[in-house]
Amino acid sequence: MKRILLILLLAATPVLAVQPDEVLDDPVLEERARDISGGLRCLVCRNESIDESNADLARDLRLLVRERLVEGDSDTEVVDYIVARYGEYVLLRPTFDGSTMLLWLAGPALLLAGLGLSVAYVRGRATAQAPAEAGLSAEEQARLDEILSDPRRD
Repeated sequence: MKRILLILLLAATPVLAVQPDEVLDDPVLEERARDISGGLRCLVCRNESIDESNADLARDLRLLVRERLVEGDSDTEVVDYIVARYGEYVLLRPTFDGSTMLLWLAGPALLLAGLGLSVAYVRGRATAQAPAEAGLSAEEQARLDEILSDPRRD
């Protein structure tokens, strides 16, 4: 029973797609490569880092990251190189600058606008007067009396 539970727990953990032949000999460089590739999006799988993806392009990107690190690039230089080649979409967490500021602020702005409209609607409903009940006109009352007094109605 314990073995089955252990197997299920191991199967439930995310499996990293890094192949043994990709791993660098230097553990410090490998750790840096893992940190960088954890923040880069797989362009095939979407919303999955290249560290987790099994796609061929993700493998190529992992190898490119490691190649740049071996050449002596800093983490920032590696990320800048990848972004220059593939665009800012490759970042799982895009930067907050002029071109993406609208995207970052659109969600909270729309949330606040929706809350403001909801509050205005509720307040408007609370202060609105109930419509006055209009009585029947003399003509309508006469017709109603005629219908109610009709002997055939019984």
